[in-house]
Amino acid sequence: MDLTFKVSARIAKPVAEVFEAVVDPAELSRYFTTGGAKGRLQTGATVTWDFHDFPGAFPVWVVEVVQDKRIVLQWEAGDEPSGDAPGRYRTTVTMTFEPLDDGQRTLVSISEEGWRDTEAGLKSSYGNCQGWTQMLCALKAYKEYGVNLRDGMFK
Repeated sequence: MDLTFKVSARIAKPVAEVFEAVVDPAELSRYFTTGGAKGRLQTGATVTWDFHDFPGAFPVWVVEVVQDKRIVLQWEAGDEPSGDAPGRYRTTVTMTFEPLDDGQRTLVSISEEGWRDTEAGLKSSYGNCQGWTQMLCALKAYKEYGVNLRDGMFK
């Protein structure tokens, strides 16, 4: 089984504004990384993200950034190593940004892939699918209404 998913949302803001809300660590920390983000998302960078629901900053490797179009990241899979598949490994997250209508709305899609086909990999993929769905909802609320949906949610 190929453990992968894709989630999407439409944000009522232009692509450049939505893209900047993801690559800028100060903005990302206002609605998603509840424990803070350090480092701008740029090709080749390693940044850190921290979440109150998963305390402890961890590295995020930035594989590719194409301004206003795509961000590709890697991070540790998060499932526990098993006897069959020892050791840590990374999954790949791809975010795409597409202008809609008259350029005043953006379709943001996030996919993640690369988990091992194990019970732990399946569980981890479901957790990340939930997390990325929350991210898109939080991004929409933040950009359209100035509301931080995750504020106080986990702490």
